[in-house]
Amino acid sequence: MVFFYETTHDVILPGNDDLAIWEEIRVTFSFNTMKTTAVAALLGLMPLTALAEDWKFAIEEIPGSIMDAYAQEFKSRIEAATDGEVTVTVYPMGTLGTPTETVEQAADGVIQLTNVSIGNLGTVVPESQVFLLPYLLPSDPAAISNILSGSETIYGPLNEDFRKRGLEVLTMYSEGPQVWTTNREIRTPEDFDNFKMRVMVSPILVETYNNMGASPTPLPFGEVFGALQLGAIDGQVNPIPTIEEMKFYEVTSHLIWAGEQELVTTVVAGSDWFETLSPDRQQLVRDTMADMTGFIDGVVTDFNQQRLDIITEAKPDIGLVVLTEEERGAFRERSAGTSAAYVKTVGDRGQEILDALQAELSGN
Repeated sequence: MVFFYETTHDVILPGNDDLAIWEEIRVTFSFNTMKTTAVAALLGLMPLTALAEDWKFAIEEIPGSIMDAYAQEFKSRIEAATDGEVTVTVYPMGTLGTPTETVEQAADGVIQLTNVSIGNLGTVVPESQVFLLPYLLPSDPAAISNILSGSETIYGPLNEDFRKRGLEVLTMYSEGPQVWTTNREIRTPEDFDNFKMRVMVSPILVETYNNMGASPTPLPFGEVFGALQLGAIDGQVNPIPTIEEMKFYEVTSHLIWAGEQELVTTVVAGSDWFETLSPDRQQLVRDTMADMTGFIDGVVTDFNQQRLDIITEAKPDIGLVVLTEEERGAFRERSAGTSAAYVKTVGDRGQEILDALQAELSGN
C-alpha cells in the first residue's frame, strides 16, 4: 500500500512478516524524528485504511472542466458501486505534474488513472497520434462517440501499443470540435495564403497546415494570446471552451468550424495496477466507463454551447463561420497527404493502425 507523505516521497507500509523491509525504512527515516513519527502514525492507521482502496485519478484540466465532470462522475459511481471499499481522489491540472508526467506516473504505478488529450500522449505512445490526422473521424457527433467508445482497433491493436508502455486504454471521448480563431474569414485553402497559423510542436500538425495552404507556426501555448494581439500570428486552433477560457476571441475576428479535427481525450490506467484487480473489479471499471458515454457526450454538448454563448455575448460582432461540406472537401483533399507524416513519425506500425482504423470507419 502506498501513501503520499507531505514531502512528496512515497512511504510503503510492509506487512507483519516483512520485517527486513520495515527495518530499512526505519533506518532511512531515523535521521528525522518528525518523519519517523509520521511513519509510525501511518502504521497505526493501517488497519483502518487497509479496508479501502484509494484510486488516484489525475486530469489535465481545471476543476469545473469537462474532464473534471467526467472524473467526478466516475468517482461517484465507483464509490457507490463498491459501498465505500474504493475511494477515488481526483487531482486537477498541475497537482501531480504535467499531463505527460501523469501518464508516466500511471505507467509506473504511482497513480492509478489519468485523463489526457492525444496531444499529450504522443511522446509516450506515438501510435496514438493517428487522432491528430485531419478529417479522419466522421463529422457526426454520435458517430464519433461510437467509434471512440467501441472501436475494435482502439481497444485491440492500438491498446497493445499502450500496454507496451505500461498503460491500459479504458475509454476515449471527444471534448468537441477544434475551431479556428482567425483575423479574417477563411473558406478556401487560398484564403490561407500568407496566414500564420499557430500549432503545437508536432510534425503531423505542421504538415497538416502546410498542406492546407497556411504557414504553420509552432508556439508555446502561453504565448498565443500575446502573439494574436500583436499580429505575430494570424490564427490558432482549439476547442470553444479553451478559446473562451483563454480569451482568444478578444483578439480575433472569426470563429471557423472547418470540421478537420476533434479534441480526442483518453482515460488510461497503469496496466500493472489494472491487472492486479480482480476480474469483477476490472469489469466494474469497464462497465462504469461504458455507461458514462452518454453522460459525457451530454456534458460536452452543453459545455461547448455554454462557452460559445459567453463568447457571443461578450463579442456580438464576432464572425461565426461553419464551412459547408463542399468547402470542407477542398481542405480534406489538400490535407490527404498528411498521413505520410504520421507514418514517417511512427513507422510501419503507424500504417497498420491507420489502415485498420480507416477500414473500420468505412465499414469494411
